[in-house]
Amino acid sequence: MQTAIATVSNWLLPLLVAGILVAGYIKRVPLYHSFVDGAKGGFGIAIRLLPHLVAMMVAVEVFRASGAMDLLVQSLTPVTSVLHIPPEVLPIGLLRPISSSASLAFMTHIFQDPKAGPDSWLGQLASTLQASSDTTLYIITVYFGSVGIRNFRYALKVGLLADVASVFASVLAVTLLLGPMP
Repeated sequence: MQTAIATVSNWLLPLLVAGILVAGYIKRVPLYHSFVDGAKGGFGIAIRLLPHLVAMMVAVEVFRASGAMDLLVQSLTPVTSVLHIPPEVLPIGLLRPISSSASLAFMTHIFQDPKAGPDSWLGQLASTLQASSDTTLYIITVYFGSVGIRNFRYALKVGLLADVASVFASVLAVTLLLGPMP
């Protein structure tokens, strides 16, 4: 059974691409020119999005490098300890809506910590949190920016609320599955 699934998985994408090419050929679509036109459109979108992405990445790096993240985590620790959210994973919950790579860097620190590691309670929580939340601000920047939507306040509120809920749901899920934090 496993080899059949692996075989289907290996052939699915090439068959999909071949099917699109065959369908385009049958319908007499100029495949190469259509591909080039699509690439041109994608390049234009990338150029329009670049300033937004650079601004967001610079802001995240300044926030981290300035020590503001450490200060924020220290100031939130009394509240998060009551909610059973370990301060080690708080940066992941705070940065994940902004930057996947920044939150991944904090998760990697937890994995490389000799007292924690990937199989520890903290490692499991960090992994669950990373997987259950999304990069809300990045998504709004890319998708809303690419089509020129400027009024995104409701989408931002709902997205950030979902990110907050994912922090609590991650702590609850890991606590229920692995027991309380040792």
